[in-house]
Amino acid sequence: MPEQVSAGELAERVLAHPSVVRLHGGQFGEIASYLPGSKVVGVRLPDGGAAEIGVVLRLDRPLPEILDEIRGALVELLDEVPVDITVADVITTDEPAGSA
Repeated sequence: MPEQVSAGELAERVLAHPSVVRLHGGQFGEIASYLPGSKVVGVRLPDGGAAEIGVVLRLDRPLPEILDEIRGALVELLDEVPVDITVADVITTDEPAGSA
């Protein structure tokens, strides 16, 4: 994993995608990065292996397409590090964002 990448940078990049409603920490809050004095929920950068991202998505297009775009947005920051994305929930375009 590139040393200069931070959980905050990854979170910002993921949240910039129009289909991402919010980051999600997983069922037990296990997808998180702990920093001095703060925590980034929905992004975990382990020492080895894949980066983990948890999201709630607006299901406005096919899910594989959305996930490919999110991974593509992270390639520049992560180089060759694989990205595991957990979709914790989806909302349809008919539902208001607060109902998820």
